[in-house]
Amino acid sequence: MTDEAKYLTKLEQRGIKPTAMRLLILRAMLAGDAAFSLQSLEDALHTVDKSTIYRTITLFLTHHLIHAIDDGSGTFKYAVCSNDCHCGEEGNEALGDLHAHFSCERCGRTVCLTSIQVPVVALPEHCEVHSVNYVLKGLCAECMTKSGKP
Repeated sequence: MTDEAKYLTKLEQRGIKPTAMRLLILRAMLAGDAAFSLQSLEDALHTVDKSTIYRTITLFLTHHLIHAIDDGSGTFKYAVCSNDCHCGEEGNEALGDLHAHFSCERCGRTVCLTSIQVPVVALPEHCEVHSVNYVLKGLCAECMTKSGKP
């Protein structure tokens, strides 16, 4: 399957009409191996209107193609969900697809740790979870190497 076909399939699986601009933005989102900020996406797509990028991110969030990460930096980072991810979707009250994230304190890179599920916490009676933010912070391998740590 070509990359273009993969992008089309990703959009169609989430009920998003594929347009040239949406495909361009999704391609840019998938180009890196880390979560991205709105600013980094605007920098990568400097010829695309900022409001178009913002509207597309909002659409992708609404259709659960991407998820937002509050890594404590003051701006949200976004990551493209895997095809079998159902995080945030209606009826997913068990929060089973929620995973942890790692944020480097030096370079600001944030990555999904999909193999680490968010722990289940027993809440007091009559309480309901609406969102979970599980971020581990430290130094990524690259920053550790630059600082001379093994």
